[in-house]
Amino acid sequence: MNPESKIIIFTDGSSRGNPGPGGYAAIIAYSCELLAVRKDNEKTDGICISEIGGNGVHTTNNRMELQAAISALSFVSEKLKANSSKLTAFSDSSYVINGITKWVFGWQKNGWKTATKTPVENQDLWEKLVDATEGKKIEWKRIGGHVGVAGNERCDEIATAFADGGKVDLYSGSLGKYPIKNILNLCDISHKKQETKKISKTRHKAGAYSYVSKVDGTIMTHKTWTECEARVKGKSGAKFKKSTSVKDEQDVIAEWS
Repeated sequence: MNPESKIIIFTDGSSRGNPGPGGYAAIIAYSCELLAVRKDNEKTDGICISEIGGNGVHTTNNRMELQAAISALSFVSEKLKANSSKLTAFSDSSYVINGITKWVFGWQKNGWKTATKTPVENQDLWEKLVDATEGKKIEWKRIGGHVGVAGNERCDEIATAFADGGKVDLYSGSLGKYPIKNILNLCDISHKKQETKKISKTRHKAGAYSYVSKVDGTIMTHKTWTECEARVKGKSGAKFKKSTSVKDEQDVIAEWS
């Protein structure tokens, strides 16, 4: 990380039910010199870390993932002098990464309608996220969740604590005093990506949470393969996919929407 020209962001969201109580979190690492407002005699050398987060009363996992990214970019706009700085944003949400780098352009062109002419889900937050990216040089990167990436693990801890209504102590200060010393070990992130690829190769061996099917533009979920097979068999253009968790199911649905 070059603290003079780069900002690192980790985000995560969580919900206890869809919908249900939720929480979101972000960690922003940046050069202390980028702080727009500093206390008298405050040192500006080195790297600073800011943790942010919050909760939602009746929300979904995807909305919390979006809110985490929005809040992180809003922090950059409001607290930092970072107009020319390059940002790298890490998230374990395929929904957020694919949405902001691919799907959103088609949604905007189609008047916030999907390919099947239905309203885009969470349009209000997608519009806020698009606005938050304006004027920023952002590289979006997806990382595996729960594979040991320090920034992702800490964000998950914060987000789930907020979702559970717990008290969360958010850190703000120098990297030197931050308890998670390997937070910016990007080589570790690269290693975890390789591990994630290995996991994806054996994904078909994992137990199914559900099966998702799409026939004639309509998406449905099934608890058994028998139900899914009965719906897609012999149907031209039908799609189906196994999901291994609630979040995985949501990502498939979002991708096909």
